[in-house]
Amino acid sequence: MLVIEVKDIRTIKEFHGVAHEIYKDDPNWVPPIKALEDATFDPTKNAFFNHGEGTRWILATDSGKTIGRIGAFLNRNKAYSFQQPTGGCGFFECIDDQEAANLLFDTAKIWLAGRGMEAMDGPVNFGENLLNWGLLAEGFMQQGFGMPYNKPYYLKLFENYGFKIYFKQYSYHLNHKEPFPERFWKIAEWVAKKPDFRFEHVRFDNIEKYIQDFVKIYELAWARHDNHQSVNLDDIRGMMKIARLIADEEFIWFAYYKDEPVLLFGMIPDWNQILKKLNGETNFWSLLKFIWYKKIRTITRARILLMGVVPKFQGTGLESAVFWHLDKVMQRKLWYEEVELSWVGDFNPKMMAIYTSVGSVPAKTHYTMRYLFDPKAPFERAPMLMNPNLSVLKKEN
Repeated sequence: MLVIEVKDIRTIKEFHGVAHEIYKDDPNWVPPIKALEDATFDPTKNAFFNHGEGTRWILATDSGKTIGRIGAFLNRNKAYSFQQPTGGCGFFECIDDQEAANLLFDTAKIWLAGRGMEAMDGPVNFGENLLNWGLLAEGFMQQGFGMPYNKPYYLKLFENYGFKIYFKQYSYHLNHKEPFPERFWKIAEWVAKKPDFRFEHVRFDNIEKYIQDFVKIYELAWARHDNHQSVNLDDIRGMMKIARLIADEEFIWFAYYKDEPVLLFGMIPDWNQILKKLNGETNFWSLLKFIWYKKIRTITRARILLMGVVPKFQGTGLESAVFWHLDKVMQRKLWYEEVELSWVGDFNPKMMAIYTSVGSVPAKTHYTMRYLFDPKAPFERAPMLMNPNLSVLKKEN
């Protein structure tokens, strides 16, 4: 078998082709947009190259058939926040062959070790963990946009190589046609109407303001996590460029207390319901199809990407209040029938409690796996978020 770095049109085509071959008979798989995958590895399109490196490979048999692929990434802003300097591998696809998988993992490991890394997480993305993050372990159904899908045997390939679970990622489903608990709405409306609080959805024509508000909330809401890293403005601006393409202004909300940003909520339509029909292409005809399917309201699901509240206001019911405002939007967009809340890590029990309290049910589990290059080094799971206070809703229930 031969590992080949992806550097030209032929190897890029093979990189995409191997996934289509592996999933050709799998009705749950949604072909990703090839241009978006390529952009991940393009320094001119991915802001993470400003503080990192990334590359990718394909694996071919001696006869020339492509049977696997993998990428490796180094985010220097994050790598040194762990006990062992840690990089990442992702975009992994492979036939059910441990020797082939090991060769791909070895390739990523050697590349990362050569850059001073002592561990690697996978499968992860070279970007924010909102998209393409984790190995599907339970809930083998069509995934929401940005949530990874893989064959069930992939877990065996990772574990046999030596990967262990660093944390579990849970996705919840909420039937929007079923009413929220009456007590929930009473609390939500009460908080939403407090005079010192203000709620507004994003307007892309004033996006720089919301980027600054995002940074303020991020630095406070996630600062207690042991692996917290200061946000990079270029990363956020890059993420907002993507948001313009995939988001709805009325699905992204901020809450303010006396004009200070204190809550961030983000949701996107489940574009996979359209992409399933486009085969990953971005040509003229696929664009026309996309416009048509969007016009006839093919999308009936949305996915909540993130929700963060600064610590001072955790436990005040703000999480409930933003749902109250969002519901006004959803009442005008009745073609949305289901909301996916994904994902929340097992290190964040508070958010898991909030998701359960609104009536959502667990539907899928992904794993973020970690492999330590030194087998004698002690392995530690992701630390718990230090958020002792539950929401007002949970207290009332």
